[in-house]
Amino acid sequence: MKQKEDSLLEIHDLSVSFRMYDHGLEQTDLQVISNLYLTVYPGEIVAVAGSSGSGKSLLASAILGILPGNASLRGHLHYKGEELTPRRQKYLRGSEIALVPQSVSYLDPLMKIGVQADGHKKPYPTEKRRSVFKRLDLPDKTEQLFPFQLSGGMARRVLVGAALITDAQLVIADEPTPGMSLEQAMEALQMFREMADEGKAVILITHDIDLAVEFADRVAVFYAGTTVETAPAADFKNGPDSLRHPYSKALWRALPQNGFWPIPGFQPYAGNLPKGCLFAPRCPYKTAECERELPSVKEVRGGEVRCCHAT
Repeated sequence: MKQKEDSLLEIHDLSVSFRMYDHGLEQTDLQVISNLYLTVYPGEIVAVAGSSGSGKSLLASAILGILPGNASLRGHLHYKGEELTPRRQKYLRGSEIALVPQSVSYLDPLMKIGVQADGHKKPYPTEKRRSVFKRLDLPDKTEQLFPFQLSGGMARRVLVGAALITDAQLVIADEPTPGMSLEQAMEALQMFREMADEGKAVILITHDIDLAVEFADRVAVFYAGTTVETAPAADFKNGPDSLRHPYSKALWRALPQNGFWPIPGFQPYAGNLPKGCLFAPRCPYKTAECERELPSVKEVRGGEVRCCHAT
């Protein structure tokens, strides 16, 4: 396993809360991410998987420093060995750390695609951008169009292209492929793979585990706002016996080609989290130990897992 000293991005004990108003305008803090960890190394793609509401997109906002004003953050965020302070986040955002946002509404509706994809950096990367757009199957005329003239799939490919033409060392791609054909999605992920092979890094937030593991090096599995396992991508290809956490195994079995087997129960609401392991209420292997406290992270068979019984 690589040494954390060599990491590009290191996150541990990350918690994110939102100040909310309850009955009678009483303020309360709703914790939506807790004790989350993630390490990303140069030269790799880390896929982040988990059900909706598990904290995947909030992680991207926390790294970039674009959480809403009522959010508070605790924990440790380090980039290239230095703390990611709000000032440093602002300096790195859009240059050294780039985002492929999940929503196409990030495109400026009043600006033509070519101009906004080129950005403010001079000299403008027009030729590089045209080459990237061509690989993403975007017609030459795309640069002269406004966002409302694009299909949803075209808009997503534009967002991917805009991130790829930067000199970013880290790209956070938040569900970049919905709306694309399989061929277009494969090409976009192949471009991320090439970027990683050049020594940069990609965090790929996705529901499409099948496609992601074809290009990713590792998979981080989130559940109810925390990381339950980080495993080599090959383990998701090999099957549940290669995985370490019961939720990761359940996630594998829930894939259509693996039987589409659901597990009983629901992911807990952020305002009503159980004590101990967050997956314990749904876990068929839970014991009293699981319900006493949140398990610590341990290394098991070349991966990391937060489970009392993982072997």
